[in-house]
Amino acid sequence: MSGRRVLDALRSYPRRSPVTFGYVCLLLLTHAWVLYGLTAERADELLRQVSTNLDNLADHPVSAVLGSALFFDGTLTDVTSLYFPATVITLGLGVCCALAWAERRWGPLRAFGVFLAGHLGATLLTAAVITVALRQGWYADDVRRALDYGISYGAQTMMAAATLALPRLARLPWALFVVAWPFGGAEWAGPLPDFTTVGHVLAAVLGLLLVLPPVARRLDRRPAPAPKGRDPGPRPHGR
Repeated sequence: MSGRRVLDALRSYPRRSPVTFGYVCLLLLTHAWVLYGLTAERADELLRQVSTNLDNLADHPVSAVLGSALFFDGTLTDVTSLYFPATVITLGLGVCCALAWAERRWGPLRAFGVFLAGHLGATLLTAAVITVALRQGWYADDVRRALDYGISYGAQTMMAAATLALPRLARLPWALFVVAWPFGGAEWAGPLPDFTTVGHVLAAVLGLLLVLPPVARRLDRRPAPAPKGRDPGPRPHGR
């Protein structure tokens, strides 16, 4: 893609994907607020309040799940950090690209419905895995209170769903990348990787389910146009 086409795409981005653009702006604002507008203690308290760990899901599930989707866990400035590539993948590919594509293809309601379904679904499935792992002694008990917030599960679901946007030959490699990249920094506890890796894989599976033809056709469905050739009846007077 030429530089001119890239600039044209950036200029038209707010018009073509306005809801995603607004969401990205909100994420950048909340990120800056946590970094520069709050003390370290207050920021830690806030992020722990919106973490979707087991204790919070039992105590205040709605505010934890919804609040978690207002922040991203990563860095945009420390390019030497291992968190930087993850931020590029989740915020850049998952939200800025995949969610914007879904908004253009399905409309904002369906696109953000899929995003939130991935965010919530992967969170609840991961909580179930954590519960089983605690009973088996695979995870330490402090995982119940772990710091776990952000957009990455929803972004992962959107990246997997965006497989539909690719040429057929690129779909399998892309799907494998989406499933595999979380294992790059995984830490293993018995037969399971850490719970965030589990959550990202589950989110990817949820997104790949949307690639199945029956589901994809349903998401792409638009209201049927009025049949041609029929008498629409008398037209009302006025404008």
